[in-house]
Amino acid sequence: MQRRRLLAGLAGALALPATASRAWAASPPAPDLFPRALQVPGGVARLSLGPSPTRPAASHEGAPILVIGDPIEWTALVGIALAQAPGQASIDVTSGGEPKRRVAYTVAPKKYSEQRLTVAPGKVELSPEDLARYQREAAHAKEVMATFSQPLPDRLHMTVPVPGRRSSSFGLRRVFNGQSRNPHSGMDIAAATGTPIAAPLPGRVIDVGDYFFNGNTVWLDHGGGLLTMYCHLHRTDVQLGDRLEVGDVLGQVGATGRVTGPHLHWGVMLNRTMVDPALFIDA
Repeated sequence: MQRRRLLAGLAGALALPATASRAWAASPPAPDLFPRALQVPGGVARLSLGPSPTRPAASHEGAPILVIGDPIEWTALVGIALAQAPGQASIDVTSGGEPKRRVAYTVAPKKYSEQRLTVAPGKVELSPEDLARYQREAAHAKEVMATFSQPLPDRLHMTVPVPGRRSSSFGLRRVFNGQSRNPHSGMDIAAATGTPIAAPLPGRVIDVGDYFFNGNTVWLDHGGGLLTMYCHLHRTDVQLGDRLEVGDVLGQVGATGRVTGPHLHWGVMLNRTMVDPALFIDA
């Protein structure tokens, strides 16, 4: 399948040399290979697990956690849910046959913006048919989001998938007709219909579909529970199982699903938790 290359020069400039793809076995990773640490709801915690001859296994509430590094120093990268209450939190870690231990960290409070809107009731309440469809799609999405594959990613710093103005930030809470809805779990980038969308990291296509709220949607698996989601596409240009490199086009910006205009909704998931995509790109 022919795929156009988008921003090839930029992708090439950011690509790692061959020696950097050795799973960080020779030396600690450069700072820009990590997402920025921000221990707040919707953020990412970078937790030192210390030395171990083998890679430790870590989890949070049953979800496996991405662990990177080398025998001198291992680091767990933990996605923190938007619903996480500020205060103490912890992950479970096992290493080299030793008993399970807990690694604690502190989640600081963060106040996200709120937007109050008045809309027609039919835009807020779902009909029985639409609700049934949404519930079927939610069950399928749960299976997709549980993906945790090998090999693990050798970098986590991402390129922006489409140029444009950020029209809605992660964490924004909308209140429709006085009823609070779930906070915004991705980044919206305003762009014209038909604008190509590029893969921000190497990845495998694990889901392509047309969904009630999200419209035409593509999910990419980057390994180790790091997934990205692209919603409201005008057109999808990939199929299940396709492997993409940085800059490969996966579809076009559109306005499908429940939206008011063309834009890309871009989501980043870590250990089954939606986190702020801004932490994975240049500040």
